[in-house]
Amino acid sequence: MKLTNCMKAISLINKKSCLLTSVPGLFLPVVLSIISFVALPGCNNINLHTTEALAADLPHTPVSAIALSCAASPGASKGMVSIPGGVFTMGAAKQSNTKDAQPLHQVKVAAFKMDATEVTNAEFAAFVLATGYKTIAEKPINWEEMKLILAPGTPKPADEDLQPGSLVFIAPKHRVPLDDISRWWTWVKGADWKHPEGPSSSIAGKENYPVVQVSFADAEAYAKWGGKRLPTEAEWEFAARGGMLNKEFAWGNELTPNGKYMANFFQGKFPYDNNGADGFAGLAPVKSFPANAYGLYDMVGNVWELCSDFYVVEDFKNSCHNGPENNPRGPLKTKDPSDPFAVKHVSKGGSYLCSEQYCSNFKPSGRQGSAYDSGLSHTGFRCVMSNPEKHL
Repeated sequence: MKLTNCMKAISLINKKSCLLTSVPGLFLPVVLSIISFVALPGCNNINLHTTEALAADLPHTPVSAIALSCAASPGASKGMVSIPGGVFTMGAAKQSNTKDAQPLHQVKVAAFKMDATEVTNAEFAAFVLATGYKTIAEKPINWEEMKLILAPGTPKPADEDLQPGSLVFIAPKHRVPLDDISRWWTWVKGADWKHPEGPSSSIAGKENYPVVQVSFADAEAYAKWGGKRLPTEAEWEFAARGGMLNKEFAWGNELTPNGKYMANFFQGKFPYDNNGADGFAGLAPVKSFPANAYGLYDMVGNVWELCSDFYVVEDFKNSCHNGPENNPRGPLKTKDPSDPFAVKHVSKGGSYLCSEQYCSNFKPSGRQGSAYDSGLSHTGFRCVMSNPEKHL
């Protein structure tokens, strides 16, 4: 099937990073979900609602109570751990699917603080209750804004296809070819952070799970509200390695040392049969697996984690390798020839959907590009704070 002009414009998820790729057969709502171009409101000009009204919109579960108790203290470093900084070897010596983490190169990062866990549903609820913020997935798609980044002449879709929603992983019932991600990624109206699998789903009882269905724009807004920021890719990878040198995984060179699962990733036959051998067939609560030497949990697997750097496929090849790069902040703009219309930022570490059969990004070097304005059911984030008292 020939791709339409609209499909050519989409911010696709890279198949080789467990995300979408430029393949035929994607339906229009998927296109719309990825390229929804919605301006990010600043926290100071949000149309605020009352705390009571926002609480009513959340499930009547402990999430609301936890959120209300957390909302009073944004910016506190509670729950953060100190990362000492230093010089390390960044990237991968080899990759089974892409070469965007090659070559290996030396990087120097300053000391900083990092959230011990991914931001949870309860923590994100506190932000929403305090500010009235609405995520991009909760807003109708603005066609006048969206068409500015589409090919000229792209027809306007039906209004019903411009309604709020997001992309959800839905496992097929049987074996399917792996060249068409629309067989397991589905645009679902009403999917958002409170309803990550669609309007009939809920985060009730999942207060301690990582928040998902949030875009880079949403994550950045949360971080700013808390007096924090998103980590650079270099900071994130340095922290994920936990001081270990030249190891493939965050815990060594064996994926499952002595048969023990160290992270939440896909076991079984991708994408239709996750047997949950690691204890989880989907998302896991934070702290379900051992922390690394820095005291950080789930730096590999569970959810992809957003970073501040723009994504460029060949970024590492363009880096200066004559000596350690000092606190690199990434390229000045996005560049992905397979997806030229998208604005992407790096996300790291893989997710519960990463499989040895399809991709193997469940490691500190694992990286891919995530569209600025798109949330997914396997992408979250954690925050950092600079530590000016300590310098290399």
